[in-house]
Amino acid sequence: MVSETVQVSCVTNGGTKSNESFKRKHLGSDEHASASRHDSSDAKGDIGTSDRDMAANINEDTQVDDASKKVRLPKELTFQDMYNNQDAFDDDDEDDSDWEPVQKHIEILKWFCTNCTMVNLDDVFLCDICGEHKESGILRHGFYASPFSPEVELIQVESEATGSEKEIWSEASASNCSTAVGFDERMLLHSEVEIKSHPHPERPDRLRAIAASLSAAGIFPGKCCPIPAREITLEELQMVHSSEHIEVVELTRQMFSSYFTPDTYANEHSAHAARLAAGLCADLASAIFSGRVRNGFALVRPPGHHAGVTQAMGFCLHNNAAVAALAAQAAGAKKVLIVDWDVHHGNGTQEIFDQNKSVLYISLHRHEGGKFYPGTGSAFEVGTKGAEGYCVNIPWSRGGVGDNDYIFAFQHVVLPIASKFAPDFTIISAGFDAARGDPLGCCDVTPAGYTQMTHMLSTLSGGKLLVVLEGGYNLRSISSSATAVIKVLLGGSCECELENIVPSKAGLLTVLEVLKIQMKYWPNLSSSFEKLQLQRAMYSVEKKHKQVKRRRVFEPPLWWRWGRKQLLFHILTGHFHLK
Repeated sequence: MVSETVQVSCVTNGGTKSNESFKRKHLGSDEHASASRHDSSDAKGDIGTSDRDMAANINEDTQVDDASKKVRLPKELTFQDMYNNQDAFDDDDEDDSDWEPVQKHIEILKWFCTNCTMVNLDDVFLCDICGEHKESGILRHGFYASPFSPEVELIQVESEATGSEKEIWSEASASNCSTAVGFDERMLLHSEVEIKSHPHPERPDRLRAIAASLSAAGIFPGKCCPIPAREITLEELQMVHSSEHIEVVELTRQMFSSYFTPDTYANEHSAHAARLAAGLCADLASAIFSGRVRNGFALVRPPGHHAGVTQAMGFCLHNNAAVAALAAQAAGAKKVLIVDWDVHHGNGTQEIFDQNKSVLYISLHRHEGGKFYPGTGSAFEVGTKGAEGYCVNIPWSRGGVGDNDYIFAFQHVVLPIASKFAPDFTIISAGFDAARGDPLGCCDVTPAGYTQMTHMLSTLSGGKLLVVLEGGYNLRSISSSATAVIKVLLGGSCECELENIVPSKAGLLTVLEVLKIQMKYWPNLSSSFEKLQLQRAMYSVEKKHKQVKRRRVFEPPLWWRWGRKQLLFHILTGHFHLK
């Protein structure tokens, strides 16, 4: 929770000029007039009594008028009028301190939600967007912390969750460590230095929340084994990125704060953190393929799938998944599959392997005709220069996509193509920003959905699977989803039924579009395409029946058919349609 005070300065009952100087100016003119009158009386002699009485009466009338003006003016004149009519004010010695320009500081307190970073006013305790408590303990207890209570009330919640996880995972023996986790606290030093009006979504708390969840569940440390971290070497990076790109990232070590793009920041620790992340991914890939561990999870940041050959963008500096793929090939893998389920298209990964037939890249992402960031990832982008078909994009046409659409796409596109490709090693670019509650992705995938997708991919390449963290900006969503994925890596079962998966209409149309394009490169998709075409036809028939049923809610009398209402009869019975 981050608090911020906004100060608003206002001027009350006064202007920018001092009232004392205002009074001195007019007092000086009165003294001058008095002196002039004295000199004149000395020169001309005494004035008669009648004249003095007349002057006294005039002065009394003037004082009455001035007094009445003094009473009326504050009610009748605007602030600007008071400046334009300064002579109308009395210059007596009364206390005019209420006209002094007084600076008042109105404090508007607000706090930023730890879970989703959205702003809230200080008088509310639960986030208006995600419902998280302003003193949430999610950074200490992970997603097991109650979202509705402050941290001091969460000790019992944590212990209960930990106990239940120990019962569920009692079969997984810590002595038989088959799943490795790559993590190093130095990656937390990568953060945005410049203070802006809103916290950056790609923040160190993302790793803290996942690590706290794994610790509370007894998974890591516990059931998973760590691997030592190292910086990726220059030679390894040059297999993925240009020398110019690497040099630009390295220059940030000498800068307190810098930006590659308006949303991609760096500080003096960012280059080191990016090299640690890439090094962990490379070593995990080598350890998995060589058989030292069965699978692994790279708990790393900054993310990488937007980083291309020559540029850093989209919060990404070095492409961790690409580094891992080439490390696996260096260890002996001939064919590598990368499945990217981050809600944003991995344009950097696609660019790096666009002409490479040894790496199959499949991405499921929001696209919306190129209107969703980064705008790439159309279904027609299939690879180039002899590698056509080795890039498969599944571009969702809207937000709110949930478990059924993702699993449906896995059943009819991802797994059929991946099985035909027969990879030796599988990498998941696991962004969790398609998860329910994410402020950037605005989709609806649940931990159960991620569990099922991980389980389906674990059947490929002999179980040699590496999961690399990409995006995900709701701490509760990413921590629960990442924990669910790691449970599958540890051998957890999946209880989802796959026989009755019904996609949305938009999801079905997207899958059909992809199948139609990819069939020329993967002929085994033809049977699935024909079946789904029939399913689409059934959708159309059902929709038509519903429309006809709605039109026939009112059944006209039969004799309208031959009378003056013949046209109306045919319209209501569906035999005639108005355009």
